[in-house]
Amino acid sequence: MKKINIVLFGTGNVGSKLINQILEAREILRQKEGLEINLPVIANSSTAFFQKENQQASWEADLTNFGFPYRLEDILEYVHNEGYENLIAVDATASEQFVDNYNELIHAGFHIVAANKVANTRSSQFYARLRETLLEHNKYFLYETNVGAGLPIVETLRNFHRTNERVTRVRGVFSGSLSYIFNTYCEEEKTFSEVLTEAGDKGFTEPDPRVDLSGKDVARKLLILGRELGLKKEFEEISIQDLVPKHLNGQSTLKNFHRNKKDLDPIFLKLKKDLKQDEVIRHVGELDLQTGALDVKLVKESRTSAFGSLQNADSSFEIFTESYGKQPLVIKGAGAGAAVTARGVLTDLVKLAEKLH
Repeated sequence: MKKINIVLFGTGNVGSKLINQILEAREILRQKEGLEINLPVIANSSTAFFQKENQQASWEADLTNFGFPYRLEDILEYVHNEGYENLIAVDATASEQFVDNYNELIHAGFHIVAANKVANTRSSQFYARLRETLLEHNKYFLYETNVGAGLPIVETLRNFHRTNERVTRVRGVFSGSLSYIFNTYCEEEKTFSEVLTEAGDKGFTEPDPRVDLSGKDVARKLLILGRELGLKKEFEEISIQDLVPKHLNGQSTLKNFHRNKKDLDPIFLKLKKDLKQDEVIRHVGELDLQTGALDVKLVKESRTSAFGSLQNADSSFEIFTESYGKQPLVIKGAGAGAAVTARGVLTDLVKLAEKLH
């Protein structure tokens, strides 16, 4: 029986779903994969809970009742003293700062699985140095959920690149939030601000919807894919169409944005009126490997195309390669949501376990 020991950082939507999915799948993984997943440490931004044996379904109450303020050093000392092997740190945070701990974790014997995109979108120097450290210590770093949640986008592009299949272009509806917004807006007789409010109420957007509308999250995902294909690009080099007017941007308060978000309505109504009968608006990220250009923008799409036929909060990706020619490989499905992202992280954990002794 192979055993992996996970230290989970982040107990928000994705982290919580992941723990519950591990608990539900634990017996099946033992029987079918010969794999035991142990969760000796669960930590949020301020509190950690240690448990020597397998975590139970009561983990939330245990974290609340028996958790304690911690430093990273406390966790590293604990797993070392307990002699845990096959250590994997799971970063289910969205923290800009937590990735600064990656090198220390690797030095302490951890592999890393991350839903957090930050490490892969920092400077090229940070990106390269992290991979050098992983190589030096013979450790793995898996992050399939950085792009497309549970969809196999990163792995597909990586395999093409490794086997010398020339990828010429990648286009995608990367954001489940913006997918829902424009799918709904183009199909229903509602104002843009009404659809935006509805998307927020359903939990599709960030608490501050300007995070989604800015296009920066899509740009980060585009950068991750570009780097997988060998492009040496920085975030600042990406052309991003910001959908938030200057008077409503981050220089003003969120309250001011919500008070005046109807200012968005005439902008998008004009775009909608300019559509042909068989066209819809979609928010896409596009990577041109021949020119090295990375673009995040609104486009018009035929209703019958892979992007135009999207529904709800689904994502779709078109990958153009030398072998596929003019007909792209299309990967389509749920591209957002805590459950599918957590399932993607669990898949990464199982894939990583296969590589370990």
